[in-house]
Amino acid sequence: MKPTLFLLAAGMGSRYGGLKQLDGLGPHGETIMDYSIYDAINAGFGKLVFVIRKDFEDDFRRIVLSKYEDHIPCEVVFQALDALPEGFTCPEGRTKPWGTNHAVMMGQTAIKEPFAVLNCDDFYDRDAFRVMGKFLSELPEGSKGKYAMVGFRVDNTLSDSGTVSRGICENDENHYLTSVVERTKIQRFDGKVKYLDDDGETWVEIPDTTPVSMNFWGFTPDYFEYSNEYFKKFLSDPKNMENLKSEFFIPLMVDDLIKRGVATCEVLDTTSKWFGVTYPEDRPEVVEKFKKLHEEGVYPEKMF
Repeated sequence: MKPTLFLLAAGMGSRYGGLKQLDGLGPHGETIMDYSIYDAINAGFGKLVFVIRKDFEDDFRRIVLSKYEDHIPCEVVFQALDALPEGFTCPEGRTKPWGTNHAVMMGQTAIKEPFAVLNCDDFYDRDAFRVMGKFLSELPEGSKGKYAMVGFRVDNTLSDSGTVSRGICENDENHYLTSVVERTKIQRFDGKVKYLDDDGETWVEIPDTTPVSMNFWGFTPDYFEYSNEYFKKFLSDPKNMENLKSEFFIPLMVDDLIKRGVATCEVLDTTSKWFGVTYPEDRPEVVEKFKKLHEEGVYPEKMF
């Protein structure tokens, strides 16, 4: 069975300003999502599932889905603030989505096979899809708890325009993840890469080669069940309900499963270099990079 590509497309792109998922950055108006899907199809993925906001459905089907449906089966699921387990209600005043792992949970009804999860507004490069597609397609049927993550070097994932969010990773000698912690403010200054610690005051220096998660994960369907249970624990913590910006991140879930010995997560090595538009100031450089990739023949003039 071919793996599925699950694209997180429910974000508002608040730092960039607007729906950057639809921004035409390629020389012929291609979006970053176009490149990801083109590379995924060539890497052997067999289905696309998008998680979006319900109020965006009509425009999404007309503008986005119509491009891909003749090339690969597509489905849409929805992330909403009130999509909570029985017994829980959304706190008054909360407008921020519940985070990346909550978005992943929305795919449970549509995905029954090994699947990859990624941000639709990050460019991961072709080799990342190759190594993930290979990992997922080679899993024995019925596999559980065998996950993977594409690992990028932190110095290849920074923005010159401000801080970025990344999952800071630690691996063992066999390239299995031992720890992953989401850090929401990482940047280079004074020539060093640093992240802001949980105290909100201390900047911690890390090597340029530190592996980080760019939210390109590979899971088997049992991941949904673990997420459903852990999300109840997350919501039962008063501080997560009182903080109207608390988020249920994928690294939080994966880190818990690893520490409990429930799952393993192989860190897949890749030659790929990530880039994306985190801030408006990043856009011209990204446009130039896509132009060069087309000129070099990496991508054809018409992908879809």
